[in-house]
Amino acid sequence: SLRTKLQAEVADLMVDACVDAVQAVAEPDMPIDLHMVEIMTMKHKLGGDSRFVRGLVLDHGTRHPDMPTYLENCFVCTCNVSFEYEKSEVATGFLYSNAEERQKLVESERKFTDEKVGAFIELKRQVCTEGQSFVIINQKGIDPMSLDMLAKEGIFAVRRAKRRNMERVTLACGGTPVNSEIDLDPSVLGWAGKVYEEQLGDDKFTFIEDVKAAKSCTILIKGPNTHTIDQIKDAVRDGLRAAKNAIEDKAVVAGAGAFETAAYTSLMGFKGTVTGKAKLGVQAYADAMLIIPKVLAENSGFDVQDSIISLQEEHEKEGAAIGLDLVTGECILPAAEGIWDNYRVKRQYIHLSTALATQLLLVDEVMRAGKKMGKEVADPMTMDH
Repeated sequence: SLRTKLQAEVADLMVDACVDAVQAVAEPDMPIDLHMVEIMTMKHKLGGDSRFVRGLVLDHGTRHPDMPTYLENCFVCTCNVSFEYEKSEVATGFLYSNAEERQKLVESERKFTDEKVGAFIELKRQVCTEGQSFVIINQKGIDPMSLDMLAKEGIFAVRRAKRRNMERVTLACGGTPVNSEIDLDPSVLGWAGKVYEEQLGDDKFTFIEDVKAAKSCTILIKGPNTHTIDQIKDAVRDGLRAAKNAIEDKAVVAGAGAFETAAYTSLMGFKGTVTGKAKLGVQAYADAMLIIPKVLAENSGFDVQDSIISLQEEHEKEGAAIGLDLVTGECILPAAEGIWDNYRVKRQYIHLSTALATQLLLVDEVMRAGKKMGKEVADPMTMDH
């Protein structure tokens, strides 16, 4: 599904990324949630530089010049704690008579925030040994003074992280989100092999890689312009769903028109077992199945009738699923070439075609009945009879 939308080398790269991403978030006997795969874009370098990140890429970074930009062996703390001065929720007033009293008031307000920052610094000192680092991903704000305290301790702190990223960080790194400094404990921390920051113009990106749990991951898409990025993004979304469908179905169907050719042959055999007008219905359904191989042959520039006849003859001779090679026009074994379609896609279009045909015929019946009613209203004599 990717090679029809991208260049071969980029498509092959993205195929591996899509499969790795779906396998990372898949859990046994559970529906696969593709929302756990973050698709991050960077207008940078070429499409071939796109890659799978076993971790997360955040679209913002630190806000202090002295904070480290590359750390290894990191404890990751995800929190929703305000590290900045907040105004009171009720209207209050403080009276002071001199500068000393005002200074004490400011210090007491600052002390409340400093104690919260100090609790995280104390946890860092408690868990980190030589060669280990500490990372804070906070959903709320961190004021400049708090950032300065954290930077002096060598802590990598990101403020105002998006809520969806907060959920994914805990799924990727492990640990538990913290809503208060009272809840701090070594058991709430996650782990990442490395955390680093990249700056691209005015934009900063934080990479969290080599994570422990990897139940959430990122596909990083790069490209020189918006058109290339959008093209790769659309292809990746299709690829993710194709991989998800194959894993959940636990089955695939031979592609390249092989299924439709085999279904036509089977229906023609079934036609001999029915009588009356039903034969016409079976014939029409069988002919409709050949639309897919006909379109494949026509779009590839081959003679449609020759292609269909050769597919049918080869299928009858081999008794196997035979498809059409869109490059040479010859018959191939899709299973040997690795050409597969999703089972649920085939099942769905067979179901939908039948349902839509039924609805269209029902519309004709309703219109016919409406015309008949109109004639009866126009001719009162008919109603009397």
